[in-house]
Amino acid sequence: MTTIRSRWALCALMVLTGLPLLAQESQTLPSLSSRDSVTAPVQNSNVIPEGTTFLARLDDKLDTRKLQQGKHFNLKLAEDLVAPNGAIIPRGKKIKGHVSAIEQGLHARMLLSFDEIDTNHGKMPLIATVTGVPGEHAIKQINEEGEIQRKGMSKRHVIEAVAVGAGLGAATGAAAGGGRGAGIGAGAGAGLGALTGFLTDHDLRLDKGTTLELRLDHPLQVPMH
Repeated sequence: MTTIRSRWALCALMVLTGLPLLAQESQTLPSLSSRDSVTAPVQNSNVIPEGTTFLARLDDKLDTRKLQQGKHFNLKLAEDLVAPNGAIIPRGKKIKGHVSAIEQGLHARMLLSFDEIDTNHGKMPLIATVTGVPGEHAIKQINEEGEIQRKGMSKRHVIEAVAVGAGLGAATGAAAGGGRGAGIGAGAGAGLGALTGFLTDHDLRLDKGTTLELRLDHPLQVPMH
């Protein structure tokens, strides 16, 4: 009996002695879940993250004189879109969009929305915003909503339009009524020249082949099969 009691006492002592060591080890070692989070692969690695920018080229001409709200148009991807795991939507794939808003006149503008993009394994929804029109100097800086707006006539353009109109008017007036006719014609021609300049310089047109810079507003999943 004494031997059994001694063994129980020895076991109890060992347990009590080991508890502080176990507590210390639990504090110094990361939990199983934290170790898993460190070593686990990144989830959704075939997803291109929100905020990614890329280039696409118009397959249609967009002209505010002829466009209507809801008009559909096509683009082609101008560069590869690559997910973190290497999955690719290759350049040349078709993108479909529509004109969600348009304004004609001296402050012509348009707002483009995007519907879907072709991949190697079917179509995927595309939520993106136009952030730039590289190489198009007649376009104003695009706002946060992606609205594309044409720059208005500069003072230099107005002066040039008036000068050209005045010259044409003077020539016509001189032929019709000598010096006095030249003066009258110059005044009338100046007004006509400026008006013509405004009327022909306010339309917003994006020709086929125009490059648009787009930004993903929602992560884009690249189908694997």
